[in-house]
Amino acid sequence: MSLSAAKLLRWYDRHRRTLPWRALPGQTANPYHVWLSEIMLQQTTVTAVIPYFERFTRQFPTVTDLANADQDTVMAAWAGLGYYARARNLHACARRVADMGGRFPDTVEGLRALPGIGPYTAAAIAAIAFGRPVVPVDGNVERVTTRLFAMTDPLPRARPAIAAQAARLNDDPVAHGRPSDFAQALFDLGAGICTPRAPACALCPWRTDCAGQREGIAPTLPRKAPRAARPTRYGVHFHVTDATGGLLLHRREETGLLGGTLGLPGPQWRAERWSMEEGLSHAPLAQPAAQWRHVGEVRHVFTHFTLIVDVYATRVERFPNAIARDGGLVYPRERAQQMGIASLMRKCIALVPDPVE
Repeated sequence: MSLSAAKLLRWYDRHRRTLPWRALPGQTANPYHVWLSEIMLQQTTVTAVIPYFERFTRQFPTVTDLANADQDTVMAAWAGLGYYARARNLHACARRVADMGGRFPDTVEGLRALPGIGPYTAAAIAAIAFGRPVVPVDGNVERVTTRLFAMTDPLPRARPAIAAQAARLNDDPVAHGRPSDFAQALFDLGAGICTPRAPACALCPWRTDCAGQREGIAPTLPRKAPRAARPTRYGVHFHVTDATGGLLLHRREETGLLGGTLGLPGPQWRAERWSMEEGLSHAPLAQPAAQWRHVGEVRHVFTHFTLIVDVYATRVERFPNAIARDGGLVYPRERAQQMGIASLMRKCIALVPDPVE
């Protein structure tokens, strides 16, 4: 099947989305903006990302500004986007690029060598920012490809075949002449026309070429293997304030979920629910059990599991000096909420609207 890139690009020229990180017609793409948006858009929608991107670029106008910021400042700007390993890699990548004179590599291979940039992101930056004739395969392009070629093997097993087929979309010399626009046209086609449910096939520039449309199976593609049930894990976290309104926080280990972020102290999450006695044995202060109050339960859904957290709270006159030696950090509660604290921890803190008496 031969697909006309010219058809898609004509459609794109009329219907392209206006996005804060996207260069307008006739403008040159800003590699920093392209890279930042692609990292933010992983596992997140365009609508959710736009305000974060706009705030982020006001705070860090260039990749060098981002590189020069401290990690807590970057984490605070990122808070709410989740997947905090991405924020750490973002900061590490900015520092690497700053060491290279503030210029991103302009090839897929060079981009892959940077922290936090995988195959898709490298292809997207190379195509959009540097005009390399490659096809980045995100969820939109995956969906468009499976429908165009009526590929019925389920995900995730079918991904290598889908990527190989998607690369053929770039065979038309017209696509090679406008690689940045062609990649973004594929994104926009998937986001606005070839949508997951009820695709607008009548408006699609490739409707006469689509095997899935001809066979009447386009809305059912891509097919997915049955998902395993999401397991549940359990946690205990402790909300401790002193007489001045200071809130005790700990920095989480760099590896794992929420790595490197500040949060309420507590033991590692596990598969079994914690009893009160067992949970309080991990409290950051040796308070009698009667001085702790169970203030509620937080339910938080991660990609691969659901977490249920019991939150205990207490108030002390002042924190002992040993708190700092044990890795504790005390911040005014209102300031703590403005720092790089994950949404899970914000939920836990919100269970205690006022200092516990």
